[in-house]
Amino acid sequence: MTEIIYKKESYQIIGKCMEVHNNLGPGFLEIVYKDALEYEFNQAGIPFEREVEYEVNYKDIVLPHKFFADFVVFEKIILEIKGVSGLADEHIAQTINYLKVSGNKLGLLVNFGELKLKYKRLVN
Repeated sequence: MTEIIYKKESYQIIGKCMEVHNNLGPGFLEIVYKDALEYEFNQAGIPFEREVEYEVNYKDIVLPHKFFADFVVFEKIILEIKGVSGLADEHIAQTINYLKVSGNKLGLLVNFGELKLKYKRLVN
């Protein structure tokens, strides 16, 4: 049986996402959910950084455009927030690419845009 990576930490993160979704529901822009999550993480003492910048290396150069992870939580988990009617393959691909570039092992892709909170665990 495969061990779930960062089980305790991801449980805490998803719990805070559920708290936000239960209070706000669907229909807001992503920025509203990010602001609410920042509040919840601060209240719970969960360490995080918001809008963490990463360089993208291509062959022998660093590309001029960077990517910004919505959150890096516990210094090791990428948290990507969406507020859409449904998660699409490109959202999953985006999160996987963020994991590759950042070197983190776990990404949580969370969608607040549906009646019920939806999320996916993505492992690099």
